[in-house]
Amino acid sequence: MALTLKQLKMTPKRTELLEKMGLTDSDAILMCVPLRYQSREVIPYDQWQVKSEVILEGQIVRPARTMRVRGGKTMTKFQLENDDDCFEITIFNRPWASNLTVGQRVTVIGYYQGGNKITATTYNSQPLQEQLGVTPVYPLKEGMTQKMMQEIIKKTFITAQSHIEELVPPSLQTQYRLLPKKTALRCLHFPRSMDEVYQATRTLKYEEFLKFHLVLEMIHRQQTETVTKKAKQFDAEQVYALANHLSFAMTPDQFKAVRDILADMGSDKIMYRLIQGDVGCGKTLVASLALYACVLSGHQGAIMAPTEILARQHAVSLKKLFAGLPIKIDVLCSSLPSAKKKEVLQAMKDGTLNLVAGTHALFQKEVEFAKLGLVVADEQHRFGVEQRRALKEKGEKVDFLLMSATPIPRTLAATLYGDMDISTIMTMPPGRKPIQTRLVEENSLRTIMPQLLDQLEQGGQIYIVCSAIEENENFDGRNVLDIFESLSEAFSGKAKLGLMHGRMSSEEKERAMHDFEANTTQILVSTTVIEVGVNVVNACCMVIYDAHRFGLSQLHQLRGRVGRGRRQGYCFLLTASKDPESLARLKIMEQTTDGFEIAMKDLEQRGPGELLGTRQSGVPGLILGDLVADTKIIQTARQDAVRILNDPDNVEFQPLLTKIRKENESAISYMD
Repeated sequence: MALTLKQLKMTPKRTELLEKMGLTDSDAILMCVPLRYQSREVIPYDQWQVKSEVILEGQIVRPARTMRVRGGKTMTKFQLENDDDCFEITIFNRPWASNLTVGQRVTVIGYYQGGNKITATTYNSQPLQEQLGVTPVYPLKEGMTQKMMQEIIKKTFITAQSHIEELVPPSLQTQYRLLPKKTALRCLHFPRSMDEVYQATRTLKYEEFLKFHLVLEMIHRQQTETVTKKAKQFDAEQVYALANHLSFAMTPDQFKAVRDILADMGSDKIMYRLIQGDVGCGKTLVASLALYACVLSGHQGAIMAPTEILARQHAVSLKKLFAGLPIKIDVLCSSLPSAKKKEVLQAMKDGTLNLVAGTHALFQKEVEFAKLGLVVADEQHRFGVEQRRALKEKGEKVDFLLMSATPIPRTLAATLYGDMDISTIMTMPPGRKPIQTRLVEENSLRTIMPQLLDQLEQGGQIYIVCSAIEENENFDGRNVLDIFESLSEAFSGKAKLGLMHGRMSSEEKERAMHDFEANTTQILVSTTVIEVGVNVVNACCMVIYDAHRFGLSQLHQLRGRVGRGRRQGYCFLLTASKDPESLARLKIMEQTTDGFEIAMKDLEQRGPGELLGTRQSGVPGLILGDLVADTKIIQTARQDAVRILNDPDNVEFQPLLTKIRKENESAISYMD
């Protein structure tokens, strides 16, 4: 049981600072992980390197002198004798150093400048031996100092060590040569060597991932084992017949995903499945066939999208796919005229509407379904847990199919989406040409204008994307309003331009998108509202201003809006940035069109961020664990979590399982 700050007898000032840092009890304080470690050891003088950090103890042999230098700063010099060597020490902005006296022994830490000269960063009267070893450096908030944080950690460890709970079962500790929890925390904060830091980190990471996977596996079992539904009755051959009559052949991965989904829907277990794959791999078609099976079973289906444009596009696609079939499809968006909205709501309620595509409007209280059987969520990580729960409550034991176009390797997907079954579409439809991508190191169309004009002459269409809507003094990037105005002149007589951004009304955005789809406008200047799902097969060029401001996965999504038909697709990344890291990151886009590889690079550079945060509401967070780098620990912890849950009567596992269930009750009962 963790101790409160009051029980730890923290002063009011320290209590306030700790609360600002989110450290409200002994467990949180002891899991405040150091940013880095300073390792100090005595290095023989003949091995010193210029500019390297050194530490030495000696006796002052010449009085300290302090003098003023430029900018009101001070510089103090003194001589220190160490064994047979004499060093000239310089320290800046420590005027009190002039109080040092001849014969006084001090320890100096600083940087060797060559020629027996050292620029000191600090000095003190502590014996050298007491300052050697490894010192943690903590992340701090304003008002907190390293010394204060170290004192707090030490006091907390001493006071709370009898309250540190050993959660990892002894047999697993022995099997993996893990440290006891108390020892691991001691080595994390008071290490004698960097090897102790490594062993502590390894132990605590394993515990983190074990707890993480136990909760995910509990959720998964709660959904698939304890909550059952009445199996949906439909003729799968009718679904496959529709698939086989398409104008193109589905890929083996698509067929496998369909088989898995139909098996889920036809079972007594509630489906909670993620379907992931690269941009353009055909996830939406798979979801559409699932919706067809749902209708065949006598249920209604809903497909949920993050934008009205995409919701309407889904409705159009479904109508084309099911043309000639007795399936009624409509859209529910907040911008619908009241009369039309009332009509759609009534049709959903009385069951005459089979399929509905919508946005967050599907969550509203007045929305009722006669017999909701399947919900498909497009770009599911944009929808929070509570929103999905709200939609689930619109029907009884509804099947879920969630689509993500940010594809990640299966091992990582199993961690992020461990409470779901996963279908991954690796293969792309035949005939799809890889998008040719080029980094242009200027924020201008000047060098690519001939190629853009050539594509327009051949009948192609162009997206031009900016990261801002209008000029802003806090933002030095290009904006859609200025770009639209200047390019309207530049392309005058050659192409007609359309404009789309988030501040336009739904009707205006719908009109802009319709004009582009109909080729009434050949160039669409837009913000990232066209990022997800927009499908204009004639679009062949994507131009992105200030490309360094976007994440790799977002750039890949934008790039995926072109080359969706027979034309070769091109993507131009414009940037005036000279930052080597930004340019190296953008060059990745030139080197690969593999969405799985790009998503991993994005995760390595930017972290899982929102992807993990919104996915796992209520699931234990990760402090030390790295989803990209710790693959082996992740896989081991996941296997052990399954083994522990398969042996719930094992006395050794009881303390861990009891604590996990108590601390994560709301998350585990999420689908109950």
